Amino acid sequence: RLPTEAEWEFSARGGIASKNLVYAGSNTINEVGWFSSNSNDKLQKVKQKKANELGIYDMSGNVWEWCQDWYGVYAAYSQQNPMGAVSGPSRVLRGGSWNFTPQNSRVAFRNGNTPDTRRNNLGFRVISSQ
Repeated sequence: RLPTEAEWEFSARGGIASKNLVYAGSNTINEVGWFSSNSNDKLQKVKQKKANELGIYDMSGNVWEWCQDWYGVYAAYSQQNPMGAVSGPSRVLRGGSWNFTPQNSRVAFRNGNTPDTRRNNLGFRVISSQ
């Protein structure tokens, strides 16, 4: 299945091994991700950059990753494993992509789009519930 937004962010941040970095695995986007200034205007092969603390590659840049949650406003208070909006026109996208700025590749950055959108800068990562 697709990860929830909370699962995606927890993984991108490095799980319990997190060093609270700006990008997934570094504070320097060139070390971990493909974006508008270093991608040669195209999608790149995976695992060409440094992995994050969990050994996961390409969670910052290259392609936006779909999440299971509907895009909505976060609650104003801190939560453990927050649930997304129950419905809406857009699903959450995380991670940035090869044709966006480094700002969009930050682990904290959120985006959304309608689920029927197809582009060469969108992808997905599946997780197992077990």
